[in-house]
Amino acid sequence: MTPPAENVHWLFATLLLGFGLCLLARAIVGETLWNGSTWRRYLLPTVLFGIGAAMWPVTVFFVVSPIHMLAHTSWAQLMMLAGIAQLGLVVGRLTSRWWNLLVPLALSVSGAMFVIHERNPWLFMRSSFLHHLIGWTLIIGSLLPLALVFRPRSTVLSAGFAGLAIAVSVMLYADRDLAPIFGHLSPLAGTKPAVTEVQP
Repeated sequence: MTPPAENVHWLFATLLLGFGLCLLARAIVGETLWNGSTWRRYLLPTVLFGIGAAMWPVTVFFVVSPIHMLAHTSWAQLMMLAGIAQLGLVVGRLTSRWWNLLVPLALSVSGAMFVIHERNPWLFMRSSFLHHLIGWTLIIGSLLPLALVFRPRSTVLSAGFAGLAIAVSVMLYADRDLAPIFGHLSPLAGTKPAVTEVQP
């Protein structure tokens, strides 16, 4: 039996929340102190890579259309590529700061895929609204890691990037497969099955 899509969204919300909290901690203590511990240096690239890797089982077992497969494979590949690039920068195998451009690229493409693969309008139901909201949030929010490429020591930009990850995780936690948004629920969305009480 296939679990509801919202369960998968909540799993990724948890991964993204952890990533955002780590980004926030790094922004608060500073990159020098954060990188003082070996395991902390590898933590963020590993989580970023893990988010992409975790997308592959979703692509294989939970896709419902070709556009969903395109969206999920794009997310998986770009997140893994961004994670590998960040890992390469941490260990010193990569030295150019331009490798950091893969992070805003991954976010902007992910945002575009959220918008493209949601075929229903904003107020169709809650999940439709959140797909549009998350998509545009990621597209616009990708400007934060893009700016960090040029100002890597900016505390404000780093905290903003962390806030972006946390905000998107909260949106994912709010997802429900079939629920109204602002009192609107399209009759085409269907209805929840009635719960039948079993009398003793």
